[in-house]
Amino acid sequence: MKVVAVVPTYEEEQYVGETVRSLLSIEEVEGVLVIDDSSADRTVLSALDAGARVVVNSPNLGKGNSLNRVLPHLDFDVLLLIDGDIGVSATEAGGMLRPVLSGEADLAIASFPPAGVKGGFGLAQGLARRGIERLTGMRMQSPLSGQRALTREVYGGTSPFERGFGVEVGMTVDAVSSRFNVVEVETKMSHRETGRDIVGFIHRGKQFADILRVLVKRSLTRGR
Repeated sequence: MKVVAVVPTYEEEQYVGETVRSLLSIEEVEGVLVIDDSSADRTVLSALDAGARVVVNSPNLGKGNSLNRVLPHLDFDVLLLIDGDIGVSATEAGGMLRPVLSGEADLAIASFPPAGVKGGFGLAQGLARRGIERLTGMRMQSPLSGQRALTREVYGGTSPFERGFGVEVGMTVDAVSSRFNVVEVETKMSHRETGRDIVGFIHRGKQFADILRVLVKRSLTRGR
């Protein structure tokens, strides 16, 4: 099976090189494609130096629209989605691939250990967890994890993805609702964490709004 890793990034020059090299060290991964969302830093050069193919957006499209622009043209049997700031812990993605490659799961989602830095108050995470459980019955540890391994069939059944920060919640709800086998895989992955500053609160505010939009949309669709 052809496994391709796709890394959506925005201004991740500090981490994206390590992320790419770690993914390429996984035996099953045939290649890494970085989608750069119009970064102003050296993200593109760092990704290229590490051995990735790179597609650059112009203008900035956001995560969901970035994936929707590129993935329809990509040849793969299994898709590995990894955020650009995962760094060396991206080697843990091998554990996510195993249940998908063995046929035990259609969509595997990495669960993270507790955050080392206290960020927000867990509102976005809590909203996502409660919303997914209400709509599907699935209780998740890491409902917002962007680290995912999925089959071509799951991609076909859940795309196009939601825009903004609604990608993960929309994908999970659609996959479970379509009766794909969705599992969480415990990992030791870590990523850059936002703190309790104005930038972090703005980020989490946008995240909360996008998650709420997706959940309301799915609830209204079910009510028809």
